[in-house]
Amino acid sequence: MKRNNLKIVKIDKNKSLFNYEKKVLIKELILNIKLGYFDFEKEKPQKVKFSLEANYKDKKPTNDKDLKSIVNYDKLVRLIKKLVKNRHYNFLETLAEDIFDELFKDKRIDKIVLKIEKLEIIKDCSSVGIQISKKRSNA
Repeated sequence: MKRNNLKIVKIDKNKSLFNYEKKVLIKELILNIKLGYFDFEKEKPQKVKFSLEANYKDKKPTNDKDLKSIVNYDKLVRLIKKLVKNRHYNFLETLAEDIFDELFKDKRIDKIVLKIEKLEIIKDCSSVGIQISKKRSNA
């Protein structure tokens, strides 16, 4: 005769059974900012396009009545605008690092893909720029 080896498992109602992987998208935010290494770039602001993806993880579904339950795209846009408002950056890479530093203050965000493009700097190109991914290490 076979013996039944099934065990009863209690589910902790306070523990989530799911993990959510979410992504905030900002596409083609265009700002007039002071940016560039060369003297002619320092004379006046130029059009720069930002696009980013911010991945974040959550153990709970979104609470429809609580703005803090999400990574708010409006807040991310405002942070970028605040960074570039009265500052001149020589390099896109330096600007990108400042954006990463600011956005990673939200501990839920674990990866950011950021693309920054100058739209009017080289006449034969619609844009030139960089794309950088940065991921929080698990160490």
